[in-house]
Amino acid sequence: MPDDAELLAGDAEAFGVFYARHEDAVLAFFLRRVRRADLAADLTAETFAAALGSRRAHDPSRGEARGWLFGIARNVLSGSLRRGRVEDDARRRLGLERLVLDDAALARVEELAGAPALAALEELPPDQRAAVAGRVVDERSYEELAAALRCSESVVRQRVSRGLRTLRSRLEGGRA
Repeated sequence: MPDDAELLAGDAEAFGVFYARHEDAVLAFFLRRVRRADLAADLTAETFAAALGSRRAHDPSRGEARGWLFGIARNVLSGSLRRGRVEDDARRRLGLERLVLDDAALARVEELAGAPALAALEELPPDQRAAVAGRVVDERSYEELAAALRCSESVVRQRVSRGLRTLRSRLEGGRA
């Protein structure tokens, strides 16, 4: 099975595999931040359109493709928040059709929003939630998280460890 970097270097079909591999994670990323299924779906579509348009610029020596993708997602989100709307520049530039969500698609997005892991993540204490989401979901480095959370790397590591242990326990049936 090809890795993400190989998929990004491939054709449109290979990018489709990359998309399928990461769609739910990107969608979940946006759902946690905007809390609206339709907006999260629009942001996800724009993120993948931007990734498709710039996939040849991904440099595997600078980091994993998933981290590169989430960097695009963070930029799409910050731009959207700054402008107060989702831009569709990348989709239009590539000639992609406008995203239309039917009831089944919205239900799928809302189901993802209510997934047990996301619900359990929301129940973590704020410091652990920020550390786990930053490290696991956003794939940020411990160094970057320490700076953002204004604490040491060892504190971030401890928060991630405690948060993951609590999540594991809750998802396996205990309430920890």
